[in-house]
Amino acid sequence: MATSIIYYSGELRTESTHIQSGQKLTTDAPTDNEGKGEAFSPTDLLATSLANCMLTIMGIAAQRKNIDIDSTRATVEKIMGQDPRRVMEIKIDFQFPGNYSDKEKKLLEHAALNCPVANSLSKDLLQTIKFSY
Repeated sequence: MATSIIYYSGELRTESTHIQSGQKLTTDAPTDNEGKGEAFSPTDLLATSLANCMLTIMGIAAQRKNIDIDSTRATVEKIMGQDPRRVMEIKIDFQFPGNYSDKEKKLLEHAALNCPVANSLSKDLLQTIKFSY
């Protein structure tokens, strides 16, 4: 079964629809690559997807162990390379709202670093992950 349907709407913009939920997402080419930068670029989504996946998997682990990570946030930085143009590095800084034991921190960090997106990306893509407690 398909996950999404994507339409090219012109001017370096796409509109994606998630089939199951009907949610829509627009992408735009970045200003450094002939676009307007008025929405997430596809490479922004790649970097953001890594943080989303890590937070989700940490959430699953936290829920199983009754650890509250609500209001945890992640700041994402994408670093592009040239020749070929590609994402070279994704930097993510997770900021946690509470105090956690060393055991809880280890559980959360292990969950994040082993999320499906992290495991799907090329080993050539540097993932620099910081956990700020």
